[in-house]
Amino acid sequence: MLIAGFPAGAWGTNCYLVAPAAGEECVIIDPGHQAAAGVEETLRKYRLKPVAVVLTHGHIDHVASVVPVCGAHDVPAWIHPRDRYMMSDPEKALGRSIGMPLMGELTVGEPDDVQELTDGARLSLAGMEFGVAHAPGHTKGSVTFRMPETPEVPPVLFSGDLLFAGSVGRTDLPGGDHAELLESLARVCLPLDDSTVVLSGHGPQTTIGRERATNPFLTGMTGADAPRRGM
Repeated sequence: MLIAGFPAGAWGTNCYLVAPAAGEECVIIDPGHQAAAGVEETLRKYRLKPVAVVLTHGHIDHVASVVPVCGAHDVPAWIHPRDRYMMSDPEKALGRSIGMPLMGELTVGEPDDVQELTDGARLSLAGMEFGVAHAPGHTKGSVTFRMPETPEVPPVLFSGDLLFAGSVGRTDLPGGDHAELLESLARVCLPLDDSTVVLSGHGPQTTIGRERATNPFLTGMTGADAPRRGM
């Protein structure tokens, strides 16, 4: 399996391209602010053909490049229905303006083809299977994508802004709910095997085992002063 990721834009949001191998079809996860050029570079480098964009949630730092990327390759975007409005109205999702200079760089709106994610769904894309888990708390429509273990790689969780290395997503923006976030962590993350690789929306990769042992939000500590990433 090939997983190629890079941080993009003003918020350093991780965009991932996932394929069975170089030279094959791929899925693009979270093409955010200023990610389009990095997506194209990665597609050329590994000779990949995208078949879909999938989104962990609707914040602008994760969806800002959806329209140009989907349009350039005529592929659908998948998003949970509770976050779909954010693609067309990013400022409402933040409860404030994100600034006119930045807005001038964005293509706000939906791509031509939008598909809606549901909890427990299994997406078969590019010859791979992605398990979808609704994980509200950071936003009402946050989801994670889980890929099963293969002979080449351990199980992988694309956690979006639910879980980071040493921290969790913020809950102070519209739709955020700390109690919901903790419930999502307990329901979605804690049952996973310790070997599961966590590829987050921001920051370095980690594992479920490492976070179970050291992340203050997962060990029962208050974690009130832990740094929180994401928009």
